[in-house]
Amino acid sequence: CALPICFRRAIPTGDHNQRSLAFAITVDDELVGYTLLNRYAPDTNYSHWHIMDPDLRGAGLSTTLYPHRVKTYFDLAPIQRLTHQTRTRNIAVNTMLDKWVPIAETRYIEDPDGVALPGEFHLRYVSREDVPKLSRRGSQRGDRER
Repeated sequence: CALPICFRRAIPTGDHNQRSLAFAITVDDELVGYTLLNRYAPDTNYSHWHIMDPDLRGAGLSTTLYPHRVKTYFDLAPIQRLTHQTRTRNIAVNTMLDKWVPIAETRYIEDPDGVALPGEFHLRYVSREDVPKLSRRGSQRGDRER
């Protein structure tokens, strides 16, 4: 769906039962991307994110924001586990995720979350207990990159 429609439907309302939550990614007050959390059950939740500005793709923005994005999901939604479901052929996203979370399994999925067609996907899992460790690693990465 078009970004404004997705955002209208998924802007956080404060309702703990809201199934989709959308967040804007801005740089210098400009919208450059968005992230979406689709919630189904405490252990069944999927995130999607898109950097829309082509000049920022591959520039490290997703890597830098990763621990903050995950912490936001767990802080704002009563979830216990987050699943990253990425196409095996999506080299850029898989390379970024490799820095944070190992692949737990790779399998064919007939009905993937979001708008993807059936195919081979890597699955990675983040639990609520993983968030502090990811935040610490994010802080250490930031210290090294300054």
